Amino acid sequence: MSLAVSYTRAQVGVEAPEVIVEVHLSNGLPYLAIVGLPEAAVKESKDRVRGALQNSQFEFPLRRITINLAPADLPKEGGRFDLPIALGILAASAQVPVQALRDYEFLGELALSGELRPVRGVLPAALQARHAGRTLVVPVANAGEAALVTGAKVLAASHLLEVCAHLNGQRPLPWAVANELERVSDEHDLADVRGQPHAKRALEIAASGGHSLLMIGPPGTGKTMLAARLPGILPPMSEEEAVETAAIHSISDQGFNPRAWRRRPFRSPHHTASGVALVGGGSHPRPGEISLAHNGVMFLDELPEFDRRVLEVLREPLESARIVISRAARQAEFPARFQLIAAMNPCPCGYLGDPNGRCHCTPDQIQRYRSRLSGPLLDRIDLQIEMPRPPKEALRAATTTEGETSADVRARVMQTRQRQLQRQGKANAQLNNRELAKVAALADRDHALLEHAIERFRLSPRAYHRILRLARTVADIAALPRVETAHLTEALTYRALDKAVV
Repeated sequence: MSLAVSYTRAQVGVEAPEVIVEVHLSNGLPYLAIVGLPEAAVKESKDRVRGALQNSQFEFPLRRITINLAPADLPKEGGRFDLPIALGILAASAQVPVQALRDYEFLGELALSGELRPVRGVLPAALQARHAGRTLVVPVANAGEAALVTGAKVLAASHLLEVCAHLNGQRPLPWAVANELERVSDEHDLADVRGQPHAKRALEIAASGGHSLLMIGPPGTGKTMLAARLPGILPPMSEEEAVETAAIHSISDQGFNPRAWRRRPFRSPHHTASGVALVGGGSHPRPGEISLAHNGVMFLDELPEFDRRVLEVLREPLESARIVISRAARQAEFPARFQLIAAMNPCPCGYLGDPNGRCHCTPDQIQRYRSRLSGPLLDRIDLQIEMPRPPKEALRAATTTEGETSADVRARVMQTRQRQLQRQGKANAQLNNRELAKVAALADRDHALLEHAIERFRLSPRAYHRILRLARTVADIAALPRVETAHLTEALTYRALDKAVV
Protein backbone atom coordinates (compact mmCIF):
# COMPACT_ATOMS: atom_id res chain seq x y z
CA MET A 1 0.00 0.00 0.00
CA SER A 2 1.23 3.50 -0.83
CA LEU A 3 0.27 6.92 0.48
CA ALA A 4 1.20 10.40 -0.82
CA VAL A 5 0.20 13.89 0.28
CA SER A 6 0.10 17.12 -1.72
CA TYR A 7 -1.17 20.58 -0.82
CA THR A 8 -3.50 23.01 -2.53
CA ARG A 9 -6.06 25.74 -1.74
CA ALA A 10 -9.84 25.87 -1.95
CA GLN A 11 -11.85 29.03 -2.54
CA VAL A 12 -14.36 30.30 0.03
CA GLY A 13 -15.22 33.93 -0.58
CA VAL A 14 -11.94 35.82 -0.55
CA GLU A 15 -10.36 33.19 1.66
CA ALA A 16 -8.18 30.35 0.39
CA PRO A 17 -8.21 27.62 3.07
CA GLU A 18 -5.63 24.88 2.85
CA VAL A 19 -6.68 21.54 1.35
CA ILE A 20 -4.60 18.44 1.93
CA VAL A 21 -4.83 15.94 -0.94
CA GLU A 22 -4.22 12.43 0.35
CA VAL A 23 -3.84 9.67 -2.25
CA HIS A 24 -3.90 6.04 -1.17
CA LEU A 25 -3.22 3.07 -3.45
CA SER A 26 -4.37 -0.36 -2.33
CA ASN A 27 -4.88 -3.80 -3.82
CA GLY A 28 -8.21 -4.60 -5.45
CA LEU A 29 -10.10 -4.05 -8.65
CA PRO A 30 -9.15 -0.81 -10.47
CA TYR A 31 -11.30 1.96 -9.06
CA LEU A 32 -10.89 5.67 -8.25
CA ALA A 33 -12.91 7.36 -5.50
CA ILE A 34 -12.75 11.02 -4.46
CA VAL A 35 -14.03 11.84 -0.97
CA GLY A 36 -14.09 15.05 1.05
CA LEU A 37 -17.23 16.86 -0.15
CA PRO A 38 -16.27 17.20 -3.83
CA GLU A 39 -18.73 18.85 -6.18
CA ALA A 40 -19.44 17.87 -9.78
CA ALA A 41 -16.38 19.51 -11.38
CA VAL A 42 -14.10 17.91 -8.77
CA LYS A 43 -15.65 14.46 -9.24
CA GLU A 44 -15.05 14.78 -12.98
CA SER A 45 -11.36 15.45 -12.38
CA LYS A 46 -10.67 11.70 -12.23
CA ASP A 47 -11.34 11.46 -15.96
CA ARG A 48 -9.26 14.56 -16.76
CA VAL A 49 -6.40 13.30 -14.58
CA ARG A 50 -6.47 9.81 -16.13
CA GLY A 51 -6.34 11.25 -19.64
CA ALA A 52 -3.59 13.75 -18.73
CA LEU A 53 -1.39 11.07 -17.15
CA GLN A 54 -1.77 8.62 -20.01
CA ASN A 55 -1.19 11.25 -22.71
CA SER A 56 1.90 12.44 -20.81
CA GLN A 57 3.32 8.88 -21.00
CA PHE A 58 2.89 8.19 -17.27
CA GLU A 59 1.51 4.95 -15.92
CA PHE A 60 -1.98 5.22 -14.46
CA PRO A 61 -2.08 2.69 -11.56
CA LEU A 62 -4.50 -0.18 -12.17
CA ARG A 63 -5.28 -0.40 -8.47
CA ARG A 64 -7.85 0.87 -6.04
CA ILE A 65 -7.20 4.61 -5.65
CA THR A 66 -8.77 6.61 -2.83
CA ILE A 67 -8.34 10.40 -2.88
CA ASN A 68 -9.27 12.32 0.26
CA LEU A 69 -9.61 16.11 0.12
CA ALA A 70 -9.23 17.28 3.72
CA PRO A 71 -10.83 18.90 5.63
CA ALA A 72 -13.80 16.73 4.77
CA ASP A 73 -16.47 19.32 5.73
CA LEU A 74 -15.13 22.04 3.38
CA PRO A 75 -16.92 22.09 -0.01
CA LYS A 76 -14.55 21.80 -2.97
CA GLU A 77 -15.43 23.09 -6.41
CA GLY A 78 -13.81 23.74 -9.78
CA GLY A 79 -10.92 22.23 -11.66
CA ARG A 80 -8.22 23.74 -9.43
CA PHE A 81 -7.58 20.34 -7.75
CA ASP A 82 -6.59 18.50 -10.94
CA LEU A 83 -2.87 19.16 -10.68
CA PRO A 84 -2.42 18.23 -6.98
CA ILE A 85 -4.53 15.08 -7.50
CA ALA A 86 -2.41 14.02 -10.49
CA LEU A 87 0.83 14.64 -8.59
CA GLY A 88 -0.51 12.73 -5.59
CA ILE A 89 -1.22 9.71 -7.81
CA LEU A 90 2.26 9.94 -9.37
CA ALA A 91 3.91 10.21 -5.96
CA ALA A 92 1.89 7.33 -4.50
CA SER A 93 2.93 5.17 -7.47
CA ALA A 94 6.61 6.19 -7.07
CA GLN A 95 6.79 8.10 -10.36
CA VAL A 96 7.79 11.32 -8.56
CA PRO A 97 9.42 11.58 -5.10
CA VAL A 98 6.92 11.81 -2.24
CA GLN A 99 9.22 14.09 -0.24
CA ALA A 100 9.37 16.59 -3.12
CA LEU A 101 5.73 17.57 -2.60
CA ARG A 102 6.17 18.81 0.98
CA ASP A 103 7.32 22.35 0.25
CA TYR A 104 4.91 23.12 -2.58
CA GLU A 105 1.28 23.99 -3.14
CA PHE A 106 -0.32 23.29 -6.51
CA LEU A 107 -3.17 24.88 -8.43
CA GLY A 108 -4.27 24.14 -11.96
CA GLU A 109 -6.81 22.47 -14.21
CA LEU A 110 -5.52 19.74 -16.49
CA ALA A 111 -6.35 19.34 -20.14
CA LEU A 112 -6.47 15.79 -21.47
CA SER A 113 -3.13 16.49 -23.14
CA GLY A 114 -1.54 17.35 -19.79
CA GLU A 115 -1.43 21.09 -20.40
CA LEU A 116 -2.26 23.36 -17.48
CA ARG A 117 -5.24 25.68 -17.78
CA PRO A 118 -5.79 28.79 -15.63
CA VAL A 119 -8.10 28.80 -12.63
CA ARG A 120 -9.88 31.51 -10.70
CA GLY A 121 -8.83 32.87 -7.31
CA VAL A 122 -5.06 32.48 -7.59
CA LEU A 123 -4.22 35.72 -5.77
CA PRO A 124 -5.78 34.73 -2.40
CA ALA A 125 -4.03 31.36 -2.71
CA ALA A 126 -0.68 33.09 -3.27
CA LEU A 127 -1.23 35.16 -0.12
CA GLN A 128 -1.93 32.09 1.99
CA ALA A 129 0.93 30.10 0.46
CA ARG A 130 3.27 32.94 1.43
CA HIS A 131 2.00 32.80 5.02
CA ALA A 132 2.45 29.02 5.05
CA GLY A 133 6.04 29.35 3.78
CA ARG A 134 5.46 27.16 0.73
CA THR A 135 6.13 27.69 -2.97
CA LEU A 136 3.04 27.91 -5.15
CA VAL A 137 3.01 26.23 -8.57
CA VAL A 138 0.44 27.69 -10.97
CA PRO A 139 -0.35 27.65 -14.70
CA VAL A 140 1.58 30.15 -16.80
CA ALA A 141 -1.62 32.11 -17.48
CA ASN A 142 -2.00 32.75 -13.72
CA ALA A 143 1.67 33.40 -13.00
CA GLY A 144 1.65 37.18 -13.52
CA GLU A 145 -1.32 37.56 -11.19
CA ALA A 146 0.12 35.38 -8.42
CA ALA A 147 3.51 37.14 -8.60
CA LEU A 148 1.87 40.45 -7.66
CA VAL A 149 1.96 39.31 -4.03
CA THR A 150 5.17 40.70 -2.57
CA GLY A 151 7.28 37.99 -0.97
CA ALA A 152 5.34 35.09 -2.48
CA LYS A 153 7.37 32.29 -4.11
CA VAL A 154 5.57 31.36 -7.32
CA LEU A 155 6.61 28.96 -10.06
CA ALA A 156 4.98 28.91 -13.51
CA ALA A 157 4.30 25.75 -15.52
CA SER A 158 2.53 25.12 -18.79
CA HIS A 159 2.41 21.31 -18.72
CA LEU A 160 2.25 18.46 -16.23
CA LEU A 161 5.56 17.14 -17.59
CA GLU A 162 7.30 20.39 -16.63
CA VAL A 163 6.06 20.11 -13.03
CA CYS A 164 7.22 16.50 -12.79
CA ALA A 165 10.63 17.35 -14.29
CA HIS A 166 11.02 20.02 -11.62
CA LEU A 167 10.03 17.66 -8.79
CA ASN A 168 12.43 15.02 -10.10
CA GLY A 169 15.27 17.57 -10.15
CA GLN A 170 15.70 17.40 -13.92
CA ARG A 171 14.64 20.87 -15.12
CA PRO A 172 13.70 23.65 -12.66
CA LEU A 173 10.55 25.65 -13.31
CA PRO A 174 10.96 29.39 -13.91
CA TRP A 175 9.98 31.83 -11.19
CA ALA A 176 6.86 33.78 -11.99
CA VAL A 177 7.37 37.48 -12.63
CA ALA A 178 4.71 40.14 -12.17
CA ASN A 179 3.51 41.51 -15.48
CA GLU A 180 5.26 44.68 -16.54
CA LEU A 181 2.34 47.03 -17.05
CA GLU A 182 2.56 50.31 -18.81
CA ARG A 183 0.99 53.05 -16.76
CA VAL A 184 -2.23 54.05 -18.42
CA SER A 185 -2.84 57.78 -18.17
CA ASP A 186 -6.26 58.74 -16.87
CA GLU A 187 -8.24 60.32 -19.66
CA HIS A 188 -10.68 61.90 -17.21
CA ASP A 189 -9.24 65.20 -16.01
CA LEU A 190 -11.00 67.54 -13.62
CA ALA A 191 -10.03 70.50 -15.79
CA ASP A 192 -12.49 69.28 -18.42
CA VAL A 193 -15.45 70.16 -16.19
CA ARG A 194 -16.66 73.70 -16.90
CA GLY A 195 -17.87 75.81 -14.03
CA GLN A 196 -19.38 74.08 -10.96
CA PRO A 197 -16.80 75.33 -8.42
CA HIS A 198 -19.08 74.31 -5.54
CA ALA A 199 -19.34 70.76 -6.86
CA LYS A 200 -15.59 70.53 -7.45
CA ARG A 201 -14.99 71.65 -3.89
CA ALA A 202 -17.40 68.97 -2.64
CA LEU A 203 -15.61 66.35 -4.75
CA GLU A 204 -12.26 67.32 -3.22
CA ILE A 205 -13.72 67.07 0.28
CA ALA A 206 -15.19 63.67 -0.54
CA ALA A 207 -11.82 62.43 -1.82
CA SER A 208 -9.91 63.93 1.12
CA GLY A 209 -11.99 62.26 3.81
CA GLY A 210 -13.41 59.22 2.02
CA HIS A 211 -16.97 60.59 2.20
CA SER A 212 -20.03 59.63 0.15
CA LEU A 213 -21.56 62.21 -2.19
CA LEU A 214 -24.94 62.81 -3.82
CA MET A 215 -25.22 65.33 -6.68
CA ILE A 216 -28.63 66.77 -7.56
CA GLY A 217 -29.10 68.75 -10.73
CA PRO A 218 -30.71 69.00 -14.17
CA PRO A 219 -29.44 66.88 -17.07
CA GLY A 220 -26.15 68.00 -18.59
CA THR A 221 -24.75 69.86 -15.59
CA GLY A 222 -21.66 67.63 -15.24
CA LYS A 223 -22.72 65.13 -12.57
CA THR A 224 -21.46 62.07 -14.43
CA MET A 225 -18.30 63.88 -15.53
CA LEU A 226 -17.43 64.74 -11.94
CA ALA A 227 -18.10 61.22 -10.71
CA ALA A 228 -15.84 59.72 -13.38
CA ARG A 229 -13.03 62.02 -12.26
CA LEU A 230 -13.10 61.06 -8.59
CA PRO A 231 -10.70 58.06 -8.95
CA GLY A 232 -8.19 60.40 -10.59
CA ILE A 233 -7.92 62.60 -7.49
CA LEU A 234 -7.89 59.82 -4.90
CA PRO A 235 -4.56 58.87 -3.28
CA PRO A 236 -2.68 55.93 -4.85
CA MET A 237 -3.54 52.51 -3.49
CA SER A 238 -1.24 51.03 -0.88
CA GLU A 239 0.20 47.54 -1.37
CA GLU A 240 -2.33 46.11 1.08
CA GLU A 241 -5.28 47.83 -0.61
CA ALA A 242 -4.13 46.72 -4.06
CA VAL A 243 -3.85 43.08 -2.97
CA GLU A 244 -7.28 43.16 -1.27
CA THR A 245 -8.93 44.63 -4.36
CA ALA A 246 -7.16 42.29 -6.76
CA ALA A 247 -8.10 39.28 -4.62
CA ILE A 248 -11.81 40.14 -4.89
CA HIS A 249 -11.61 40.56 -8.65
CA SER A 250 -9.59 37.35 -8.89
CA ILE A 251 -12.48 35.26 -7.51
CA SER A 252 -15.18 37.06 -9.50
CA ASP A 253 -16.66 35.74 -12.72
CA GLN A 254 -14.86 38.40 -14.76
CA GLY A 255 -11.44 37.61 -13.24
CA PHE A 256 -8.59 39.98 -12.45
CA ASN A 257 -7.05 42.16 -15.14
CA PRO A 258 -3.37 42.75 -14.27
CA ARG A 259 -3.54 46.10 -16.10
CA ALA A 260 -5.83 47.27 -13.29
CA TRP A 261 -3.14 46.67 -10.64
CA ARG A 262 -3.05 49.59 -8.18
CA ARG A 263 -5.85 51.37 -10.04
CA ARG A 264 -8.82 52.17 -7.87
CA PRO A 265 -11.92 50.43 -9.21
CA PHE A 266 -14.80 52.48 -10.58
CA ARG A 267 -18.05 50.56 -10.79
CA SER A 268 -21.16 52.03 -12.38
CA PRO A 269 -24.03 49.50 -12.40
CA HIS A 270 -27.12 50.28 -14.48
CA HIS A 271 -30.26 51.27 -12.59
CA THR A 272 -31.92 47.99 -13.66
CA ALA A 273 -29.40 46.02 -11.56
CA SER A 274 -30.87 43.67 -8.96
CA GLY A 275 -30.02 43.47 -5.30
CA VAL A 276 -28.05 40.26 -5.89
CA ALA A 277 -26.02 42.01 -8.60
CA LEU A 278 -25.00 44.66 -6.06
CA VAL A 279 -24.50 42.46 -3.02
CA GLY A 280 -23.34 39.27 -4.69
CA GLY A 281 -24.67 35.77 -4.21
CA GLY A 282 -25.33 32.49 -5.94
CA SER A 283 -25.17 28.94 -4.66
CA HIS A 284 -21.40 29.43 -4.61
CA PRO A 285 -21.26 33.05 -3.38
CA ARG A 286 -19.51 35.47 -5.69
CA PRO A 287 -18.81 39.16 -4.98
CA GLY A 288 -21.23 41.75 -6.34
CA GLU A 289 -20.75 45.34 -7.48
CA ILE A 290 -20.40 46.57 -3.88
CA SER A 291 -17.41 44.33 -3.18
CA LEU A 292 -15.92 44.83 -6.64
CA ALA A 293 -15.78 48.54 -5.74
CA HIS A 294 -13.75 47.80 -2.58
CA ASN A 295 -11.11 50.52 -2.03
CA GLY A 296 -12.61 52.41 -4.97
CA VAL A 297 -15.73 54.18 -6.15
CA MET A 298 -19.25 53.00 -6.89
CA PHE A 299 -21.27 55.45 -8.96
CA LEU A 300 -25.05 55.16 -9.08
CA ASP A 301 -26.45 57.38 -11.81
CA GLU A 302 -30.17 58.21 -11.85
CA LEU A 303 -30.39 57.11 -8.21
CA PRO A 304 -34.21 57.26 -7.81
CA GLU A 305 -34.62 55.00 -10.86
CA PHE A 306 -33.12 52.08 -8.92
CA ASP A 307 -35.62 49.81 -7.24
CA ARG A 308 -36.03 50.97 -3.65
CA ARG A 309 -35.35 47.48 -2.28
CA VAL A 310 -32.11 47.39 -4.27
CA LEU A 311 -30.96 50.70 -2.78
CA GLU A 312 -31.70 49.52 0.74
CA VAL A 313 -29.00 46.84 0.45
CA LEU A 314 -26.44 49.67 0.47
CA ARG A 315 -27.27 50.72 4.01
CA GLU A 316 -25.41 48.00 5.90
CA PRO A 317 -22.15 47.95 3.88
CA LEU A 318 -21.97 51.76 4.05
CA GLU A 319 -21.75 51.37 7.84
CA SER A 320 -19.92 48.08 8.30
CA ALA A 321 -17.72 48.05 5.13
CA ARG A 322 -18.40 44.35 4.59
CA ILE A 323 -20.96 42.01 3.04
CA VAL A 324 -21.96 38.66 4.55
CA ILE A 325 -23.79 36.29 2.19
CA SER A 326 -25.47 33.37 3.92
CA ARG A 327 -26.68 30.24 2.19
CA ALA A 328 -28.04 27.00 3.60
CA ALA A 329 -24.75 25.18 3.08
CA ARG A 330 -22.22 27.95 3.56
CA GLN A 331 -21.49 31.57 4.43
CA ALA A 332 -19.12 33.96 2.67
CA GLU A 333 -17.89 37.38 3.76
CA PHE A 334 -16.58 39.97 1.33
CA PRO A 335 -14.98 43.33 2.16
CA ALA A 336 -16.91 46.36 0.90
CA ARG A 337 -15.22 49.62 1.82
CA PHE A 338 -16.16 51.89 -1.07
CA GLN A 339 -17.02 55.51 -1.75
CA LEU A 340 -20.59 55.93 -2.89
CA ILE A 341 -21.12 58.64 -5.49
CA ALA A 342 -24.68 59.12 -6.72
CA ALA A 343 -26.48 61.48 -9.06
CA MET A 344 -30.13 62.33 -9.51
CA ASN A 345 -32.39 64.87 -11.18
CA PRO A 346 -34.29 67.35 -8.99
CA CYS A 347 -37.66 66.14 -10.32
CA PRO A 348 -39.10 63.49 -12.68
CA CYS A 349 -38.60 65.60 -15.80
CA GLY A 350 -35.23 66.86 -14.57
CA TYR A 351 -35.79 70.59 -15.10
CA LEU A 352 -36.98 71.84 -11.71
CA GLY A 353 -35.66 75.37 -11.24
CA ASP A 354 -34.76 75.72 -14.90
CA PRO A 355 -34.68 79.44 -15.82
CA ASN A 356 -36.49 78.65 -19.06
CA GLY A 357 -39.43 77.26 -17.11
CA ARG A 358 -39.48 73.88 -18.81
CA CYS A 359 -40.50 71.96 -15.66
CA HIS A 360 -44.21 71.12 -15.36
CA CYS A 361 -43.96 68.64 -12.47
CA THR A 362 -46.45 69.11 -9.66
CA PRO A 363 -45.33 69.21 -6.01
CA ASP A 364 -46.87 65.77 -5.50
CA GLN A 365 -44.91 64.32 -8.41
CA ILE A 366 -41.69 65.82 -7.07
CA GLN A 367 -42.41 64.46 -3.61
CA ARG A 368 -43.14 60.96 -4.92
CA TYR A 369 -39.95 61.07 -7.00
CA ARG A 370 -37.75 62.02 -4.06
CA SER A 371 -39.51 59.66 -1.67
CA ARG A 372 -38.06 56.75 -3.65
CA LEU A 373 -34.95 57.40 -1.57
CA SER A 374 -35.46 56.36 2.03
CA GLY A 375 -34.46 58.56 4.93
CA PRO A 376 -32.05 55.97 6.39
CA LEU A 377 -30.17 55.78 3.07
CA LEU A 378 -29.92 59.57 2.68
CA ASP A 379 -28.78 59.75 6.28
CA ARG A 380 -25.72 57.73 5.33
CA ILE A 381 -24.67 60.05 2.49
CA ASP A 382 -22.28 62.67 3.86
CA LEU A 383 -22.48 65.33 1.14
CA GLN A 384 -25.67 66.27 -0.69
CA ILE A 385 -25.14 69.12 -3.13
CA GLU A 386 -27.21 70.89 -5.76
CA MET A 387 -25.68 71.48 -9.17
CA PRO A 388 -27.45 74.23 -11.11
CA ARG A 389 -26.97 74.68 -14.83
CA PRO A 390 -23.63 76.46 -15.41
CA PRO A 391 -23.70 79.85 -17.14
CA LYS A 392 -23.22 79.77 -20.88
CA GLU A 393 -20.00 81.76 -20.53
CA ALA A 394 -18.41 78.77 -18.81
CA LEU A 395 -18.91 76.64 -21.90
CA ARG A 396 -16.89 78.86 -24.22
CA ALA A 397 -13.44 77.95 -25.53
CA ALA A 398 -13.82 74.21 -25.16
CA THR A 399 -10.18 73.72 -26.14
CA THR A 400 -8.93 75.96 -23.35
CA THR A 401 -8.12 74.32 -20.02
CA GLU A 402 -10.07 75.89 -17.21
CA GLY A 403 -9.24 75.55 -13.53
CA GLU A 404 -7.14 72.98 -11.77
CA THR A 405 -6.16 69.62 -13.19
CA SER A 406 -6.75 66.32 -11.43
CA ALA A 407 -3.03 66.17 -10.60
CA ASP A 408 -3.21 69.51 -8.77
CA VAL A 409 -6.19 68.43 -6.69
CA ARG A 410 -4.75 64.96 -6.05
CA ALA A 411 -1.62 66.53 -4.54
CA ARG A 412 -3.77 68.39 -2.00
CA VAL A 413 -5.88 65.32 -1.32
CA MET A 414 -2.76 63.26 -0.61
CA GLN A 415 -1.50 65.88 1.83
CA THR A 416 -4.85 65.92 3.61
CA ARG A 417 -5.02 62.13 3.82
CA GLN A 418 -1.48 62.07 5.19
CA ARG A 419 -2.53 64.38 8.02
CA GLN A 420 -5.39 62.05 8.87
CA LEU A 421 -3.19 58.95 8.78
CA GLN A 422 -0.61 60.57 11.05
CA ARG A 423 -3.28 61.67 13.52
CA GLN A 424 -5.63 58.68 13.66
CA GLY A 425 -4.37 56.06 11.18
CA LYS A 426 -7.48 56.16 8.97
CA ALA A 427 -9.61 58.47 6.82
CA ASN A 428 -12.12 60.70 8.60
CA ALA A 429 -15.11 58.85 7.12
CA GLN A 430 -13.97 55.71 9.00
CA LEU A 431 -13.83 57.32 12.45
CA ASN A 432 -16.14 55.92 15.09
CA ASN A 433 -17.98 58.27 17.43
CA ARG A 434 -15.43 58.00 20.24
CA GLU A 435 -12.51 58.77 17.92
CA LEU A 436 -14.49 61.61 16.35
CA ALA A 437 -15.07 63.24 19.75
CA LYS A 438 -11.29 63.40 20.29
CA VAL A 439 -10.29 64.88 16.93
CA ALA A 440 -13.31 67.15 16.25
CA ALA A 441 -13.95 68.87 19.58
CA LEU A 442 -16.06 72.02 19.12
CA ALA A 443 -16.14 75.31 20.97
CA ASP A 444 -19.32 76.11 22.92
CA ARG A 445 -20.64 78.51 20.29
CA ASP A 446 -20.05 75.93 17.56
CA HIS A 447 -21.89 73.32 19.61
CA ALA A 448 -24.81 75.73 19.84
CA LEU A 449 -24.70 76.33 16.08
CA LEU A 450 -24.72 72.62 15.32
CA GLU A 451 -27.52 71.92 17.81
CA HIS A 452 -29.60 74.67 16.22
CA ALA A 453 -29.03 73.13 12.78
CA ILE A 454 -29.98 69.69 14.07
CA GLU A 455 -33.24 71.06 15.42
CA ARG A 456 -34.05 73.20 12.40
CA PHE A 457 -33.28 70.55 9.78
CA ARG A 458 -34.59 67.73 12.00
CA LEU A 459 -31.37 65.75 11.56
CA SER A 460 -30.67 62.37 13.13
CA PRO A 461 -27.76 61.60 15.48
CA ARG A 462 -26.11 59.80 12.55
CA ALA A 463 -26.30 62.97 10.42
CA TYR A 464 -24.90 64.92 13.39
CA HIS A 465 -21.76 62.79 13.44
CA ARG A 466 -21.42 62.83 9.66
CA ILE A 467 -21.48 66.62 9.68
CA LEU A 468 -18.73 66.58 12.30
CA ARG A 469 -16.63 64.25 10.13
CA LEU A 470 -17.12 66.58 7.18
CA ALA A 471 -16.11 69.60 9.26
CA ARG A 472 -12.99 67.73 10.40
CA THR A 473 -12.07 67.05 6.76
CA VAL A 474 -12.60 70.70 5.80
CA ALA A 475 -10.28 71.69 8.67
CA ASP A 476 -7.71 69.13 7.49
CA ILE A 477 -7.75 70.61 3.98
CA ALA A 478 -6.97 73.97 5.57
CA ALA A 479 -4.21 72.27 7.65
CA LEU A 480 -5.75 73.51 10.90
CA PRO A 481 -5.64 71.46 14.12
CA ARG A 482 -9.14 72.39 15.36
CA VAL A 483 -12.57 72.50 13.78
CA GLU A 484 -13.64 76.13 13.62
CA THR A 485 -16.92 77.87 12.89
CA ALA A 486 -16.16 78.33 9.18
CA HIS A 487 -15.47 74.61 8.77
CA LEU A 488 -18.70 73.63 10.53
CA THR A 489 -20.71 76.15 8.52
CA GLU A 490 -19.35 74.81 5.25
CA ALA A 491 -20.14 71.24 6.30
CA LEU A 492 -23.75 72.26 6.99
CA THR A 493 -24.11 73.63 3.46
CA TYR A 494 -23.64 70.11 2.10
CA ARG A 495 -27.05 68.85 3.29
CA ALA A 496 -29.18 69.89 0.31
CA LEU A 497 -32.02 67.40 0.79
CA ASP A 498 -32.25 68.08 4.53
CA LYS A 499 -32.70 71.78 3.85
CA ALA A 500 -35.24 71.04 1.11
CA VAL A 501 -37.69 69.46 3.57
CA VAL A 502 -37.61 72.27 6.12
